[in-house]
Amino acid sequence: MNAADRFAALRARLLAEQFDLDAARETFEWDRPDYFNWVKDHFDRIAEGNDRTALRVLDDNGADASYSFDHLARRSHQVANYLVGLGVGPGDRVLIMLGNVVPLWETMLAVIRLGAVMIPATTLLQRDDLIDRFERGRVKVVVADAALASKFEGLSGAPVRIAVNGSAPGWSTYSDSEAAHQVFETEHRTHAGDLLLLYFTSGTTARPKLVAHTQTSYPVGHLSTMYWIGLRPGDVHLNLSSPGWAKHAWSCFFAPWNAGATVVTYQYDRFSARGLLDVLVKAGVTTFCAPPTVWRMLIQEQLGDWKTSIRELVGAGEPLNPEVIEQVRDAWGVTIRDGFGQTETTAQIGNPPGLPVKPGSMGKPLPGYEVVLLGPDGRSAEEGELCLSLEKRPIGLMLGYLDDTEKNDAAMHGGYYHTGDVARRDSDGYITYVGRNDDVFKSSDYRISPFELESLLLEHPAVAEAAVIPSPDSMRLSVPKAFIVLATGVSPSSEAARSIFSHVRARVSPFKRVRRIEFSGLPKTISGKIRRVELRQIELDRQDIRLRRSNEYWEEDFPD
Repeated sequence: MNAADRFAALRARLLAEQFDLDAARETFEWDRPDYFNWVKDHFDRIAEGNDRTALRVLDDNGADASYSFDHLARRSHQVANYLVGLGVGPGDRVLIMLGNVVPLWETMLAVIRLGAVMIPATTLLQRDDLIDRFERGRVKVVVADAALASKFEGLSGAPVRIAVNGSAPGWSTYSDSEAAHQVFETEHRTHAGDLLLLYFTSGTTARPKLVAHTQTSYPVGHLSTMYWIGLRPGDVHLNLSSPGWAKHAWSCFFAPWNAGATVVTYQYDRFSARGLLDVLVKAGVTTFCAPPTVWRMLIQEQLGDWKTSIRELVGAGEPLNPEVIEQVRDAWGVTIRDGFGQTETTAQIGNPPGLPVKPGSMGKPLPGYEVVLLGPDGRSAEEGELCLSLEKRPIGLMLGYLDDTEKNDAAMHGGYYHTGDVARRDSDGYITYVGRNDDVFKSSDYRISPFELESLLLEHPAVAEAAVIPSPDSMRLSVPKAFIVLATGVSPSSEAARSIFSHVRARVSPFKRVRRIEFSGLPKTISGKIRRVELRQIELDRQDIRLRRSNEYWEEDFPD
């Protein structure tokens, strides 16, 4: 069999074993082809003559447009030819800065077909972000919304610039691609190890790392993500994620189209939980993925009033607290299933369909991933850093951090890829997230998991967001402190603090109770991740650890 046939067989095997994780893991073995092009070897195969909807785009103004697999394949031929006409060739780096518009998917397909390299970019990037991407990413081509063209004024580099949804001075116009030849032909063969994707991480602790993925690591690797979500041919899948971040490629591109499912995208100027719920019903969504922030907003509505077609629900970005899972299950009769992966990988761990869900657990290793927890001594442990065996290197693991030997050496040593995340494994093989290596800390010689305490805090009705960090203490060295964003309508007060302290005190052991609370905003990255490193520095910079700041309360202020 050739590479395309082997990929099809691997996909079919996973679909057949979707409800038997043990069998899927036992029989699964990554195919490692010499040459592979996901568009030519997979997408074209399922798209030829296929009038089923591949992409459906809805917005909050009532627009609703659908595009078939066959249509998108033909458009990708045209866009590839258009790019070649502008001097773009295999290996050239294309920065794509678009919202959830049809040209985004057309361009991604065309870039893969051509053998070029994508650099996905959020529309929220500012000038310094773009300068960094131009320099380190060595960008040749920019494809961006015409309204964003001014952000690129005066930037050197990227001689080819293409404006979407309009025109801009000095830019080519994307709509001209509609006149390009409808058949793309090339003698270039895409090597499996060639670069395909360069992702700039969100930089929660330092400047963004540049994650390099190959022509197989995401396209083939996301078979594990397809398996975790439980996607099937003909499904209608909605993933709430912004372009420019890895999760968008995970669940708005590779995983659903690996399965042959419809991708639904919902555009909005201002997020509305009711608007999203209406779309779930209108589009007949069968599989849905959303981050915990969205789930927490959805449960504020009477979910049972929306009669959906949903069969599978998953959460991503951070683990979900049990209260949210229970409320959704009560309303829809479907359990939200957790999973774990990174920009550097595809889905590593998850609760696929058929696996009984343990509250709080991320699930078990997915097909193709050998997960090891390493203790501080570098040996396998029940709790430790989550690592991947390089002896059985998963296809879904990145090539590495581009042009950064130091970061590569730190991440890949001792025969393992080190994720930087701490987890624990129980006697049944289920893995539970503890926190980032940098975030887990000691108080009175006890290890504290910020995530565990943050999840508990979020169960309090007055808490909208929370971040737990160590705060210096003369007796215990450090104590858990929570920076809290209060829910709408709740004001900072001693009464609010008392209620939150009581909530925590009733639910956790004394050694890991939150001892201090400060009501304030939370510093975040451009992708919305909390920058705990800034909060830790705020605490370290305290001139006198005995003094309180505005809106700060200590547990001893409220004796039992």
